[in-house]
Amino acid sequence: MQSGVIYKKIVVKIGSSILSKDNKLDTHFLGILVGQVCALIDRGINAVLVSSGAVSSGMPVLKFKSRPNKIDDLQACASVGQGLLMQSYIEAFGDKGKHCAQLLLTWDDFDDRRRYLNAKNTILSLMRLKTVPVINENDTVSTEEIKFGDNDNLASLVAIMLKADLLVNLSDVDGLFDEVKALVPLVPKITPDIKKLACPTKKNICRGGMITKIEAAEKAVNSGIPCIIANGKIADILPRIVLHKETAGTTFLPSLSRFAGKKSWIAYGVKPKGGIFIDEGAEQALLKKFKSLLSVGVLKSEGKFEKGDIVSVLNRHNKEIARGRTACSWHELELIKGRRHSCEIIHRNDLVII
Repeated sequence: MQSGVIYKKIVVKIGSSILSKDNKLDTHFLGILVGQVCALIDRGINAVLVSSGAVSSGMPVLKFKSRPNKIDDLQACASVGQGLLMQSYIEAFGDKGKHCAQLLLTWDDFDDRRRYLNAKNTILSLMRLKTVPVINENDTVSTEEIKFGDNDNLASLVAIMLKADLLVNLSDVDGLFDEVKALVPLVPKITPDIKKLACPTKKNICRGGMITKIEAAEKAVNSGIPCIIANGKIADILPRIVLHKETAGTTFLPSLSRFAGKKSWIAYGVKPKGGIFIDEGAEQALLKKFKSLLSVGVLKSEGKFEKGDIVSVLNRHNKEIARGRTACSWHELELIKGRRHSCEIIHRNDLVII
C-alpha cells in the first residue's frame, strides 16, 4: 500500500465464509468486524458494507445443512435470515454508539438510471447522517434475470456508484495465489494469466470464489478504484489496511485508462438487453478511430431491446468489444442495418470500449 494515500470513502465486502460458524451466523465475529469499521469511522472515514450472510443465517432455522440449490429454498432462507443478519448488525453498531441502515438491491436498481441515482443519493445521505449503509442483494425476490449472482460484483458496482477510494473484499483466503501457491501481493494489471490463477469455490455456504473476486476487482480498477482481497479473520485487518497502510492480501492497482461517470455505469452497472453484431470496418472505426456506431456496419442484432437500452457490441467472432446506449429499437435496426446511407445507432459519447 502507498503510505501517502488517504481514504475518505471505502466499500467493504464481507463474505459468508467469515460470518458463518458451524453453518450459522457468527454474531461474535460480526461484532469484531463492526468494531473495526467503527474504528475507521472514528477517524473520519465513510464506510459502506456489502454483507453476505442472509442465506447462511436462515439455513439453520429452516434445517438446511448445506446451501440449497432450488431458488425458492434459497429465497426462503434469505427471507428468514436477512432479518437475523440485520438485527445482529443493529445490535453490534448500537454497542458502539452508532447506527446502521439496510439496503437490498437487484439489477433492476442499476439498470434504470433514475433508480440508480436514487440508490446512490440514499447511500450518500446515510453517510452524511452518520449512519452506516449495510447492503445486500435482495435474494428474497431476485430471479435469474435480476440477480447479481454474488456479492463480490455487487460490492464493485456499489464502489463504482459511490466513486469510492478503495474496495476491500474480505473472505477466508489470504488473497490470490500463483501456480506454486505463493501469495501474489500486487497485481498492476488484470490479465488473462491472472484470471487463470482463480478457480470457483466448492464450499457449502458460499458462491463465487476467487474468480468472481477477480471479476469484481477488474470492474473496480477499470473505474479507477484500487481493490484489496484479504483474509477477514486476520486481527484488525481493516485498520491495518486502511489506517496504517500495511500490505495485506492481494492489491489490484487502478487502471490508467479508466472509465468514469456515466461510462462506468454503461460498462458495468447495467445488464445488456441484447447484442449488435458488426463487420470488420465498423470494428476498426470503433476501436481505432473512436467513431460512433453507424447502421452501415451492422450485420445483425440479438434480443428485443428498445431505444435507450444498453446493448453489447460484438464482432464477427462473437467477441464483445463495446457496450453502449442504442438510439433505436431492435425492430428499427432490422430495417436499417447495412444501409449505405448510414444512421447513427450508438453515439460515441454513449459507447464504452470493453
